[in-house]
Amino acid sequence: MSATNSLKVKVFADGADKQALLNISKNPLIRGFTTNPTLLRKAGVSDYESFAREVLEVITDRPISFEVFADDFPEMQRQAIRIAAWAPNVYVKIPVTNTKGHSTSQLVRNLAQDGIQLNVTALFTLAQVRCIAESLAGGPPACISVFAGRIADSGRDPVPMMAAAVEMLRPYSNIELIWASPRELLNVIQADAVGCHIITATNDILAKLHVIGKDLDEFSLDTVKMFYDDASKAGYSL
Repeated sequence: MSATNSLKVKVFADGADKQALLNISKNPLIRGFTTNPTLLRKAGVSDYESFAREVLEVITDRPISFEVFADDFPEMQRQAIRIAAWAPNVYVKIPVTNTKGHSTSQLVRNLAQDGIQLNVTALFTLAQVRCIAESLAGGPPACISVFAGRIADSGRDPVPMMAAAVEMLRPYSNIELIWASPRELLNVIQADAVGCHIITATNDILAKLHVIGKDLDEFSLDTVKMFYDDASKAGYSL
């Protein structure tokens, strides 16, 4: 198994807790950051732009994604232009469809032609990957986020699909593929193995990165010690 320093896939921190983001930004392994409205709401963020600008004052050297939250295309475009102006390292997240299921591919094309860096999100099929790639082709740097973790939640193995998506995007030098919504540390290894460019990871996964490549006998002993120490601290007796 690969150690973290041999991974080719770039690890992006996924979250919206400001202090956690700022703390993790000190880790050189973290190559970028992603957020979304659901994470922001869970973190108690009430002023979207103020939160973003405070984070961007510290994180200036790596990409960070902020998502539009409108549902009609003209308002999505207005929000995207405003978000993109916050900082040069901002990627604007655009969902692959609106809530009515209408594709955002033309909006994505228009924004890319305007020079806006995009992260098109919530893709679940190769047909969506193909469509969005065509819209992003020849534009500024962009990402396509395929929700591999949620695909796995449906009982489907996401690995073959992600491998196919890597090949599908190979002709597009400006587009990187993101393995989004990972469920376990193994997904980092899987993403690396298929040649995925980026994987997002929440704090619970990031906290386990040091375990990659750990000797299993040592891991076994550490686990035994953990059970013993916890039983001792709890004061259990029979």
